[in-house]
Amino acid sequence: MVTSRPKNANPETAIARKRSDQGRTVLAETRRREIAETLRTQGAVTVAEIETRFDVSPMTARRDLDELARRGLVRRTHGGAVMPTSSAHEDSFSRRMKVSAEAKRELAQEAVAMLSPRETVFLDSSTTAYFVARRIIETGMAATVLTNSLPVMELVFKDGGPDVELIGIGGNLRRLTRSYVGPYAVRTVEGHFADRLFFSVKGLTANGMMTDADALEAEVKRAMIAQAGESTLLVDRSKLSVRGLSVIASVADVSSVLAHGFSSAERNPLVAAGATVRTLVGDAPGEPGVVPSPRIA
Repeated sequence: MVTSRPKNANPETAIARKRSDQGRTVLAETRRREIAETLRTQGAVTVAEIETRFDVSPMTARRDLDELARRGLVRRTHGGAVMPTSSAHEDSFSRRMKVSAEAKRELAQEAVAMLSPRETVFLDSSTTAYFVARRIIETGMAATVLTNSLPVMELVFKDGGPDVELIGIGGNLRRLTRSYVGPYAVRTVEGHFADRLFFSVKGLTANGMMTDADALEAEVKRAMIAQAGESTLLVDRSKLSVRGLSVIASVADVSSVLAHGFSSAERNPLVAAGATVRTLVGDAPGEPGVVPSPRIA
């Protein structure tokens, strides 16, 4: 008696189907790795951006983000995803240099445009402040830089030239952030006055509190705010999706906030908290409490 083999029992068909499924899985994993890397670099990504970049459907883009969220690599938002909130987590200086780099360059350009020749300026240990230091050197402006950032010290020493004076703020070296903190660093800051301070933070809360992952870093930033004639917080949109463990101060305690890419909805809570906000590449300039920038889009 001869029995017929089911159509789906063809070994070659089964192998081909298995290979096809494996190929789709590999492609999906490659795509998800690239999405995760984009998030680490930019801080946020939208479904529309994934559709355009990878030529996939909205359903596939959402499925990728849902899978990354399941793994704890992202936090889903309406229409996209951001890096997961982690108050105590802190990335290295080199990794932070890659996050929102273009926004930091534009913030630095705007910040240096506020300087007058031969002013003294505090720069904190943020990567945004590093971009400010680099812009000062690029413009050839004469200035005195006071900083607790080892990378800024190295940059000024190597490329600063005779017109950029450097006062290094010493203390206990944090290798992760390559910055000096602790009581000695705070006393050094308190022993100087500066015309200006340019600094950034790990994150901003909904009610306008500036936060940092490390209590000692927060202490140095507070001292700089107190010792500066004018203090300017430099932030991009990635700061809205995270919150640090330690509170630095309220945005009302600084002279101004220079924000890159903020919408009205993102900016208005800072204004309500008492901040004077200028936006770069934002929307709806000129609202009450907002000082519009000449470069606002």
